[in-house]
Amino acid sequence: MGYTPRSKQQLIKDFITFPIRAVHIFEDDKWGLTSLASERFDYVKHEVQGYCLDVGCGRYNRFINKYLEGHGIGIDVFKYEGLTEENLVEDIKKFPFPNETFDTVTFIANINHIPPSMRDNELSEAYRCLKYGGNVLVTIANPVAGIAVHKVVRFHDIVFGTNYDMDHARGMAEGEEYYLKDKEIVSRLAKAGFINIRRKYFWTQWFLNHMFIGYK
Repeated sequence: MGYTPRSKQQLIKDFITFPIRAVHIFEDDKWGLTSLASERFDYVKHEVQGYCLDVGCGRYNRFINKYLEGHGIGIDVFKYEGLTEENLVEDIKKFPFPNETFDTVTFIANINHIPPSMRDNELSEAYRCLKYGGNVLVTIANPVAGIAVHKVVRFHDIVFGTNYDMDHARGMAEGEEYYLKDKEIVSRLAKAGFINIRRKYFWTQWFLNHMFIGYK
């Protein structure tokens, strides 16, 4: 099933029911409500400028395949369910693409899972692969929310035997964190060369999740 933009009524409903959606873990939309994962993709999709590289794409390369209808490439170092050889890279510090290939590069809820020693490398690669005028999109949760959501998801998997926690499925490597401070993200984006960096809050998640947008 393809992507359908949320209506104004749906946005209001999602805002009102955010506490319910936050504690009831589901990856796909359910009960007339938008899942937190779908909602995050929805916000990011509206900022994508064209052909997109999704770094750390996760299961089924969902953002590219569903929300961008295949208009881009997703890459990951872990062989999550639903990924093909095209999606897998051996060295995440070196993207296998020529300079100025993409209009947008996304890091959706995963820059905190990049070990500190690799963060500058990956953002520099994102800059290299972007066309001039292209943008980078980085989502990150509020520190308290970021930790709480990870704990809730892990608890849900243990109690109900589900498999929503992708971090636990592949194992947390040394240096991975549950959140990053905004100051660090802005600093690293600027160091990689990005300009006009701005922050956009996800209001339907009560401003507890947000996205940084930078340009080449």
